[in-house]
Amino acid sequence: MSNSIGLDAQKSQQLVESLNTLLSSYQIQYMNARSFHWNIKGREFFELHVKFEEIYNQLLLKVDELAERILTIEGTPLHAFSDYLAISEINEAKGVQNGPEAVAILLDGFTLLIKAQRSILAQASDAEDEGTASLMSDYITEQEKLVWMLKAYLG
Repeated sequence: MSNSIGLDAQKSQQLVESLNTLLSSYQIQYMNARSFHWNIKGREFFELHVKFEEIYNQLLLKVDELAERILTIEGTPLHAFSDYLAISEINEAKGVQNGPEAVAILLDGFTLLIKAQRSILAQASDAEDEGTASLMSDYITEQEKLVWMLKAYLG
């Protein structure tokens, strides 16, 4: 049985579950980056304040794209933080004000996002869902470079 865009309905529902987990992880990564932007202190304040804003703005765009992709493949995106906290693969970071610690936390989060996106890319390819596969491929490419830059920052 196919959905209205011609994808296998059962495989699409499995993708919805994976995408909702990814969406949850993105929401937590977004809030971590936002918190670091607000609360960072020290000598790196000016450069990290700007970088964290750039990062959280990019994350917010992806949150919206993921939710819309879930809707496109006829699923329902999660929309409560309690749900995000329950299934996110990324943990909340509270009270972080140290620049290198904040960067390391974001680095770990992006590493988890890339791993999850690779898994969804394979799942989407199996489901012949080019739209989701393309989205994951674009995110992976962008975030691999960001991981390299964050690692370089940390030395």
